[in-house]
Amino acid sequence: MMIHELGHVTSRMLRYASKCLAAGVLLSLLSACSPAEDSPSLHIGTNVWPGYEPLYLARDLGYFDELAIHMVEYTSAEQVMRAFRNETINAACITLDEALLLLQQGFSPRLVLVMDVSAGGDVILGQKQITRLIDLRGHRVGVEANALGAYMLSRALDAAGLQLNDITPVAVEVNQHEAAFLQQDVDAIVTFEPVSSRLLAKGATQLFDSSQIPGEIVDVLVVREQYLQDNQAEVRQLINSWYRALHYLRDNPNDAAQRMSRRLQLQPSEVLTAYEGLILPQRQQTLAMLTSDSSGNESQLLDSARRLANVMVQRNLLPTPTDPKNLMLSRDIITRLLME
Repeated sequence: MMIHELGHVTSRMLRYASKCLAAGVLLSLLSACSPAEDSPSLHIGTNVWPGYEPLYLARDLGYFDELAIHMVEYTSAEQVMRAFRNETINAACITLDEALLLLQQGFSPRLVLVMDVSAGGDVILGQKQITRLIDLRGHRVGVEANALGAYMLSRALDAAGLQLNDITPVAVEVNQHEAAFLQQDVDAIVTFEPVSSRLLAKGATQLFDSSQIPGEIVDVLVVREQYLQDNQAEVRQLINSWYRALHYLRDNPNDAAQRMSRRLQLQPSEVLTAYEGLILPQRQQTLAMLTSDSSGNESQLLDSARRLANVMVQRNLLPTPTDPKNLMLSRDIITRLLME
């Protein structure tokens, strides 16, 4: 397994159950379910994806012990989006296309952190008899009913020269991907780690992955604008904890993998193998991605977001155009948040 300085990492994981005293369980439920406005605490919604896992590693290492930070776990990205819309959470780990949807819908997300860039972590797998993308014609393709799944499928169809009406899309929630594929309810599935590794080990064929569309699938942390205005110090503490966890992963990969394996439901060695399909930018790299250069040219991520938004509008994945610049913070604010 290789963990590079940039942080090549990828995999998606299931939750593990903790045994707690009744009072502890009650307090946990209350903190996870109460509206974010009832408390200054930072409630962060996630679904199961390795690019988000360093947040849980930070929690496991005790980096949040003195902070008012609560992780709220959901089974799908759509549930995270719904929670953000409903103001149950005030921060969300989502993909860039999902952030654009929230922006277009008027929910004021502000991008504070690039968590990862997918470089192979998102895939399309076929049953044994399907060995090429073109073979998807006339077959059932399972896909989560969100923008990311639709976008991945759209880009794969482009690569194969197929149209959406050449296949039969089947809505499959993320927690049903593995079962739907193994039970042959679908002929192919748009999925990600750790499901993809398990299915490949059982004979699935990889047809397409995010390394073929470099820089187009990005996971970000967004915070509600009003919360950020009122609580910059808390967001900065979270970001510092994030980078501490990245450093721990780099310097102590075996122990980090052991800790993460409980949530991933993988062996530690499998965790390390899985962590090769993402790039996890460090502080300076993230700053460069989020801010304009010395010549005033738009930031790298804003340029990618504009291209992504255009494709989403063309594919009816974004109801109406939206300006991705409204996701971004000023250079001064981003620098204060990111730099130690």
